[in-house]
This record gives sequence, C-alpha cells and structure tokens, in this order.
Amino acid sequence: MYFSRGRITTFLVSTLLMGASILETKADEKDLYKFLWLDPDKKVYVLQNKLYKKERTIYTQLGYLAGLSGEYQDTMGFNFKAGYYFNEEFAVEMFYNSYSNSNNDAYENLQRINQSVPFIRRINSSYGAMGVWSPFYGKINTFNKIIYFDWNFGLGLAKINAESNKDTVSDPNASSTFNSESYVGGVAKTGLRVHATKKLFIGIDLQRTFYQAPGPTINGATASDKMRGTSDLILSIGYSF
Repeated sequence: MYFSRGRITTFLVSTLLMGASILETKADEKDLYKFLWLDPDKKVYVLQNKLYKKERTIYTQLGYLAGLSGEYQDTMGFNFKAGYYFNEEFAVEMFYNSYSNSNNDAYENLQRINQSVPFIRRINSSYGAMGVWSPFYGKINTFNKIIYFDWNFGLGLAKINAESNKDTVSDPNASSTFNSESYVGGVAKTGLRVHATKKLFIGIDLQRTFYQAPGPTINGATASDKMRGTSDLILSIGYSF
C-alpha cells in the first residue's frame, strides 16, 4: 500500500494529538495544581478525602507510660483516657495515670559512694480533664502502604497524688521516709493518632504535668513553693465508637 508524504504527516500529527490528549486526560489534575501554584494571584486550598472521621465520636485508650523526668527514679505505669469529639477539631478528654517507681542506678551509686540519699518527689497517680484540639491530619506512604494520622494538642487540669522525703532527707540520723502529698496542677500534651482501621488506632503522646510544690526541709525550714513538672511518654491502643 502506498502512503504519500502528506498522508504520513497527517497520520503522525493525528497520533501525537491523540497521545497528547490521553496524557492530558491522565495528568490534567496534576498540571492544574502546578499551574495554580505558579500563579501568584491564586490561592489554592488542597483538600483530601478524610477517611477517618472524628465528629460526634466517643473514644477510649489504654496504654503504657514511661516517665522521662525522674533523675533518681525509674518510672513506668499505665494510662487510661476517654473522650468525646464535638466536631473534627475539638474534643474533651478525661484521663487517669498510675505510676510505679523504683530507685535507679544513679540513686544506688549516690547511696553507695557518698552514703547519702537525694531529695525525691515521685508521683503515684494523677487524673484530670483537658480540652483537645486536632488541627492537623494527613497521610504518609511508607513501604507502599498509606498510613493516616491526626496530630492533636491538649491543655487542662490535673489532681496529682505524690510522695516525697522532704521532711527527713536533710537529717543524716533519720531514715528516709516518704510522706503523702497532694497537688492541683496543669497538664499539657501533644500527640499522634495513627489509624489502623475505622475504629482502631494507635496513640503516641508526650504529656507534661506541672504543679507548685516545696523543696526539702532544712534545719526546720521548708523551702518555698516552686513550679515543678514531670514528662511522660505514652503509647496506647484506642477504640472509637
């Protein structure tokens, strides 16, 4: 079959136009975003489908916590929290923390080398409530799997049950005795909610508890109150319903 140069040219041009049309159909959204972002007069808000809704949901979480602030104590425990999301951003949350404390190597070395006991205040439990704000959500692709998450912040009040050896630590002739204490303080946190399923998620939280408390008693005089705080890393499993 004979093809003239004109027919060949027409065929190639038609093929190229059809190919360009197909590519444009597949990539039009990507190209559109590129064009809009390059246009300084345009404001583009990119929305993604939000698969994991929080509005009007109740959730509970149970987790393991590790204390990060004990200079002479190894601290661990468990955390329970429950909350309710009024909408996609704001929730109210109640929590309870139980702590287990033990002397660490720094404490044992100080006692063995200097025959002295440090001033220690340790928290046994805390509970309270906070408001939670979740302004960020997103997704990441790792190992060809898309992981969805929310990033939240919380601020509230806490009742703190603690104990310290402040009354006996400065007396070398007295054994170190811990007396119970109670404080009302504040609590703040930031955390991630990593979604596993529609209902199940993993929580990773960094929580800071702060309160005013006195220092050790020296020669009958108790040090003035000072702002103090502890930090906890919490890893939990949550369920939303």
